[in-house]
Amino acid sequence: MSHIWGAFLRGINLGKRQMKMADLRACLEAAGFTDVKTVLASGNVRLSAQGGEAEVKTTLETTIANQFGFRVGVVLRSESELRAMLKDHPFGTLDPKADVARHVLMFAEALPQGIDLADRPGETEILRIDQRDIYIAAYRQPNGRYTEHVEEVLKPLYAKLDKGVLDTMRNWNTIEKIV
Repeated sequence: MSHIWGAFLRGINLGKRQMKMADLRACLEAAGFTDVKTVLASGNVRLSAQGGEAEVKTTLETTIANQFGFRVGVVLRSESELRAMLKDHPFGTLDPKADVARHVLMFAEALPQGIDLADRPGETEILRIDQRDIYIAAYRQPNGRYTEHVEEVLKPLYAKLDKGVLDTMRNWNTIEKIV
């Protein structure tokens, strides 16, 4: 039985790691994935596939490496996980007039229990930490950037995680589009 997945590719279309979304779609369809739709040019794919998360992830990563000549980490979320994220997100607590970008940092593996990250009010606020997702509000700074201080806020988390941890951050609008 096929399941719908959101696949979020880490670190593509940076430097020499270029990938046209039409080529990605054709590559995945040739590998047997169905209903393949790409969202934006940053490696967001909605697709149907047989098998569980580990199997789909491995197939995606191997297929992409074979086609494009470089390895890409893939963070997967099932359709039901994505729908639960949409239904229960914490962004409703934000001031609707605030100039803020909504982001979700998604991890391939579960995060350690008891993570505590200090906000930088008016700059970067951690709205909620779930098992594999961190919801972040990033406020527009005087230089025009929103994510200016996200790395600083997340530093204590990365100090606790293994070096090879697979994560990828997406604008919340992308999550809304992929579902």
